[in-house]
Amino acid sequence: METITNNSLKGAKNIGSTILKRLNEIGVFSLADLAEISPVKAYKKICEQNPDRTFPVCYYLYSLEGALLDLHWDDLPNGLKRDLLTQVGR
Repeated sequence: METITNNSLKGAKNIGSTILKRLNEIGVFSLADLAEISPVKAYKKICEQNPDRTFPVCYYLYSLEGALLDLHWDDLPNGLKRDLLTQVGR
């Protein structure tokens, strides 16, 4: 699968206004920024910055990975989803 890294986050697959806001809060402003930090680290930073909130992996972690791959989060291969969960300690 090819990673998209030269597009804006706005309008990227799976990236709505709430996720966009959370990404901007951790210093991620483009798909290139997201690719550099990685979806796993971005998800962890979002969780760390908001310790009183719960962020579902499907709507955040999988969405971030899917944005880079230009796939809907639910279309990520199951093996990739398992790998992502392992990387965030779940």
